[in-house]
Amino acid sequence: MNVLLFGATGMVGQGVLRECLIDPGVRLVQTIGRRVLGATHPKVREIAHADLWNYVDIEPALSGFDACFFCLGVSSVGMKEDAYDHVTRGITLAAAETLVRLNPGMTFVYVSGAGTDSSEQGSTMWARVKGRTENELLRLPFKAAYMFRPGFIQPMHGESSKTPLYRVLYQILRPLVPLLVRAFPNAVLTTEDLGRAMLICAERGAPKPILEIRDIRALVS
Repeated sequence: MNVLLFGATGMVGQGVLRECLIDPGVRLVQTIGRRVLGATHPKVREIAHADLWNYVDIEPALSGFDACFFCLGVSSVGMKEDAYDHVTRGITLAAAETLVRLNPGMTFVYVSGAGTDSSEQGSTMWARVKGRTENELLRLPFKAAYMFRPGFIQPMHGESSKTPLYRVLYQILRPLVPLLVRAFPNAVLTTEDLGRAMLICAERGAPKPILEIRDIRALVS
């Protein structure tokens, strides 16, 4: 299986990349982002691409893929809805619309978030934007598309967020994570869980297109 990975430098993307590299069924992982990781693994090919709203210049390198794991995202803190929509929905749909044209047999997995608003009418700005993004992705003619809605994500192998606030939060909560897992087992996913569940979706599919925390855990349990 050949995989495209967006957001490999973020915490989720780092975990997903690790799972792809240890999966014998994955032949190639091509990362796309504004900067490269500098990875030297034989399975990895990296593309640095500055304009994430336009892929015309690199289209020849985007064909021949079985799955896309879209882990790219930004925090909505301090952003107006139009700016957050431009980044969150705009970048995602620009990539997805290009990829579905070049790879009609592709499975597309999008990392959204718990609490995403499919109605697009709720009071929470980020949830409305994520809901619009999910709905538009599900209307594209991919072989299959899955929306992942994780909540708290536990990094397992040194992965770290690019967002300073999140890095501080994870440091504060780290001693409490074992208690959190025991008290709320269906509220926490690990980076391993997410990576493995994405690979399962790409290889075998999932029962439904929108996967909440319980559904993601069920795939890997």
